[in-house]
Formats: sequence, C-alpha cells, structure tokens
Amino acid sequence: MKKIVNDPNKVVEEMLQGFVAAHPDDVKQLPGTTVIARKDAPVSNKVGLVSGGGSGHEPAHAGYVGEGMLDAAVAGEVFTSPTPDQVFEAIKAVDGGSGVFLVIKNYTGDVMNFEMAAEMAEAEGIKVQQVVVNDDVAVEDSSFTTGRRGIAGTIFVHKIAGAKAAQGGSLDEVKAVADKVVANVRSIGMALTPCTVPAAGEPSFVLEEDEMEVGIGIHGEPGIERKKVTSADDIATELTEKVLEDMKLTGGEEVAVMVNGLGATPEMELYIVNRKVNELLSDKGIKIYDTFVGEYMTSLEMAGCSVTLLKVDQELKNLLEADSKALAFRR
Repeated sequence: MKKIVNDPNKVVEEMLQGFVAAHPDDVKQLPGTTVIARKDAPVSNKVGLVSGGGSGHEPAHAGYVGEGMLDAAVAGEVFTSPTPDQVFEAIKAVDGGSGVFLVIKNYTGDVMNFEMAAEMAEAEGIKVQQVVVNDDVAVEDSSFTTGRRGIAGTIFVHKIAGAKAAQGGSLDEVKAVADKVVANVRSIGMALTPCTVPAAGEPSFVLEEDEMEVGIGIHGEPGIERKKVTSADDIATELTEKVLEDMKLTGGEEVAVMVNGLGATPEMELYIVNRKVNELLSDKGIKIYDTFVGEYMTSLEMAGCSVTLLKVDQELKNLLEADSKALAFRR
C-alpha cells in the first residue's frame, strides 16, 4: 500500500484538521467531534442542513458545507457511518430555531445512526425532518443496504434542498423539495480498479487488468456484471441506458447530468464519457438543462465513474441555479 498518510488510524482526524486549516474563514470543526460546520452556524431562523457519512468520498461531505448547501457535515471513519452522538452534535450546532433537515444516503448504518440522532434532538425540542437518498439503479438491495444505495445523486439533494433553506423555506418546504429530487434522480457507476482503505492496507476487491465491474457501489460493493473493459462510448452507453430504462424519460423532458469521477479517473476520461452521454440524450430528444463533470462523490482512489440524471422542472432549475458558496461545488 502506497499512500500519503502518517498513521492509518488517524487519517480522518488529520484530514479534518487540514481541511479547516485550508478554509479557516469558511468552516469550523466542532471541538471534540468530527463535525465540520459553517463558520457562522447556526444561522438564525434558517432551516439547518446536515449530511455526512463515512470518509473516503471527498469532497463529500465537508466540501459541500457553505451558504446555499450544507450547514454541517459529519465524518465517520473511512467507509463507516458517523455515530449518533456526532450527528446529534451537528444538529445542535446548526439549529437556528427553524428546525434541522437531514440528508441521508441509503446505507444501513447511516440511516440507523442519523435516525437515532434525530430522536435525540427531538427529545431536546429541536424539530428534525429527513430524506433518504436511494438513486443507484444497479441493485434493488445490496450488502450494505435494504433498498437502493445512495450515491452521487445525493449532491443534487444537497444543492437543491440547501438552496431552498437559504431562500427561507420552512422545514416542510425543504422536505418537500428534497423528496422531489429523490423521486427524480437516478445514478449508476462502474469501476476499473479497486481502492485501498488505509487501515485495511489491501484492495477492497480484485479486478484483473482487463476487467471492469458495472453497477458497483461507492465502497466497492459488488455490481451487477464483471466483464472485459470496453470503450468509453460503450461504457457511457451502458450506464446511460440503464438509468434511462429506470427513469422512463420521454422526448422533450429536461435533465441535469452529472458525470462523476470515483477518485482516480482523469477529467479527460470523464469528459469523453460525457460526450457520449450528451449524444445519447440528444438522440432521444431529451433536453440537457445543465451538466456537471468532475469528482463530486468519490471512493478513495478507485478508478471509474458514475452517471446521474436528474429530471428537472422550473422549481428544481431555479434552485439548482441559486448561488452557493460551498467550497467544493462547481459547475
């Protein structure tokens, strides 16, 4: 294992320290926690947004803390859910009197621990609502979930729910728009190489040099097919067709596109994939409202990508366009 680390058991702690040191005017780390919050949190009379999950998916989730997106992100150990007490600290830190909204990816540990934290907060009089993101069309259930996994589509939930809260939306209104995003966003990913969790010291799975896996999760969970590596066009076509098959879009409808790198894929290759995704959608008469290409939800140094489509209406477009000062969100 070759990695730039000091102690494999301190990678999250040291990463968070480095993150805050890089952005001291924008974020703060709650003392004694793995919570990164807006420097000005809590914002009075605004619904607070909290998300998080295991580390190793950077820039998710701390990179999305900022005006217009998250008020706080909670980091677990690598590929491990944060504990309920850490999530509870985040909720308390961002409650400005209008309640707190939780964005949870559908992984069993995340769902359980965030829900426990919500109960703890409600016991102290803080109103909490939540959404569980389940955009991955690859499998109906996985080794980590009951139901579909939450992957890169989560970033659209952060952006749109965050914009609604920033515009003064109530807790119910933030919940409603987050539910709309979840109902209209779908993703699927593929991997060319595995990643290595620092504390484990060895790859999480094995792929031969000429193999790839389609439908893999962001922790290296098995996909739906292991096969010989094909061209970028073939990969883009397979991923896009599987998402379209699930969404059943018709010509004339509009989508936002995200081509997301998993940590070790050059932007050159992501743009090549996007070229074909664009062509496929155009051929079907589906309008592309906006496109996002880059690393938004990674899996350490895994090579591969995911394709996400979000069906948009005017409300979602307005919120997607709204200003964001989150450090890692880029168009």
